[in-house]
Amino acid sequence: MNVLNLLFTKDGLIYQIARNKSILEEKSYFVNEESPENFIADKLDEVLIKQRFDEISVISAFNHFMLMPEGFSEHETGYDLIAFNAPVDKENEELMLSLNKKFRIQFYYTFPKNFYRKIKELAIPVHFNFSGEKFLNSINHKSNKEIHINLYHNQCEFFAIDNKKLILYNNLDVNSEVDFLYFVMFTLSKIGFGINETNFYAYGETTENETFISELQKFVKNLKIVFDNVPNKNFILN
Repeated sequence: MNVLNLLFTKDGLIYQIARNKSILEEKSYFVNEESPENFIADKLDEVLIKQRFDEISVISAFNHFMLMPEGFSEHETGYDLIAFNAPVDKENEELMLSLNKKFRIQFYYTFPKNFYRKIKELAIPVHFNFSGEKFLNSINHKSNKEIHINLYHNQCEFFAIDNKKLILYNNLDVNSEVDFLYFVMFTLSKIGFGINETNFYAYGETTENETFISELQKFVKNLKIVFDNVPNKNFILN
């Protein structure tokens, strides 16, 4: 079975082509100052016609989301809820829902309609998910105060967990590793997590964000790099 895995971030597209458990191809595209207006959309077109796929898995890490408790059913308010966190364009954004049974929560998130239509037009099985749900479902947590940080290119998301209870989730679009550090440390002060009593776990693009990791190590006692993205191994896609 040939599976196409797609990860959309703030300014990029990462894809993997897998057959069974083997990664056959992986590549990343990121927008820069010289990129044309429809750079990611054009790259998506190229990826979708590479070959005949049996299944597609799509992960969205766009910072357009809202976290709600399990059982919340007023789905028609999804756009309005997300608008508390980020600007929402109903005409161009598809409203999506991802459930996490382990923590009994659900994520409302939006996904660009033009990307959604391109993928659905292939008329093959597609599974959409939010990066926060995939991240949360992939971590092992204990009984302590914990901060789990997943690093991307110019972006990070993190969970605060206390005694196996989810305290906070955030997904940040930033252009500086120093900003990552500021937001994480600011969050600690707001939720009452002491630096010395909190265990930190890092995942994803830890090598690319080595300045953030080294600066964080100056402040915290307990930091473990759980997963470092290397070619053909991406924390969220694998």
